[in-house]
Amino acid sequence: MRRGPNRRFLVTLASISLIGPLAIHMFLPAMPVIKSVFAISDALVGLTYSAALLVMAVSTLMYGSLSDRYGRRPVLLVGLALFTLGSGVSGIADSVYGLIAGRVIQAFGAGCGVTLARAIARDAYGTEGLVKVIAYLTMAYTLGPMLATLFGGMLIDLAGWRSLFWLAAIAGVLITTASRVVLYETRPKEDTQRKPSGFLQDYVALFSHARFTAFVLQTGFSSGLFYAMAAASSFLMKDYLGRSATEFGAYFMAFPIGFFLGNLLSSRVSQRFGIEDMVVAGSLISFLAVLLQTASILAGYLSPLVIFIPAFLISFGQGTALANAQVGAIRVIPSLSGTAAGIGVFFQMFLGAVFAQIYSLLADGTPIPMVAIVLTGSILALVAGLVPFVLKQRGGGVQDGS
Repeated sequence: MRRGPNRRFLVTLASISLIGPLAIHMFLPAMPVIKSVFAISDALVGLTYSAALLVMAVSTLMYGSLSDRYGRRPVLLVGLALFTLGSGVSGIADSVYGLIAGRVIQAFGAGCGVTLARAIARDAYGTEGLVKVIAYLTMAYTLGPMLATLFGGMLIDLAGWRSLFWLAAIAGVLITTASRVVLYETRPKEDTQRKPSGFLQDYVALFSHARFTAFVLQTGFSSGLFYAMAAASSFLMKDYLGRSATEFGAYFMAFPIGFFLGNLLSSRVSQRFGIEDMVVAGSLISFLAVLLQTASILAGYLSPLVIFIPAFLISFGQGTALANAQVGAIRVIPSLSGTAAGIGVFFQMFLGAVFAQIYSLLADGTPIPMVAIVLTGSILALVAGLVPFVLKQRGGGVQDGS
């Protein structure tokens, strides 16, 4: 008889969600140091970051599909082992190319974290309590970016840049051990007995459902406007408003705090409302916050509060919608929940990178490029969020296993 998930099970899933920030966010303060140590260009040191992001985005797709075929637990353990190995390789790298190789291995392993944590949660907790569990997992993931950059900088000052990777390697060993001891195979036996189809057929099956496509696009577009605004706020605070990095860091907490509170609200009230209702509500909050900001900036007002009060509301709306949209996506075809989770995470990371890069290409020292990109993203997210809501009102789209 299968064991039921307990508190240790949930804590272990939350710890798995933290390996992404260990691979990505904690590395940020090390980049200037690495540039100096290896005497390399900005472009090359940037590759140590961007290559990891790209590999991590692509690997999320692979982990989801592989776990639908071979089981969650073995695929997860392989991913955690690769993360630990890559962290160790990065820690002993004596050239930037060795570091890039280690970062690629580390990021490929880290891709298992968010994807498989959500797929395992879906298997273990079922559909009824899934929104609440995923909201908790997302809050755990949010704590990583909130603390990783600051803690990483402190660790570099105390013990050097290599200490970041040794810490990540130690964390990898601990999380892998906990996963082996606490987590059990959650993939349903009927899914194990299902004749495997090709990856492409699985993707076609999922994207043939308007609900699935809309849910993953909503999470992608909302992440895109989030990352574009986060990047823009840094330049606007420093170059346009002449504020210090310390002041920017203090105001920037509006992003993760808003996101955290949105997830907290989602975990408390989602069971009272439909998934579609929560996604539309979160999308609408973000859209109205963007409209408020756009009107203020076009009227000639720009201050830290004009940037970060809407940023808080945008992040709050994203946090409210995100867990529900993720659950909606992975419930469309339950036997492909791992693949669906991987696609959802991929869209978040990929469209986030795309929107941030578009901003960097259009940036001209004024707030107008941010206004244009963030407004576009909020409109697209709202439209995508409305699709499942309209389908529900029309009686279309089966909630589970459609």
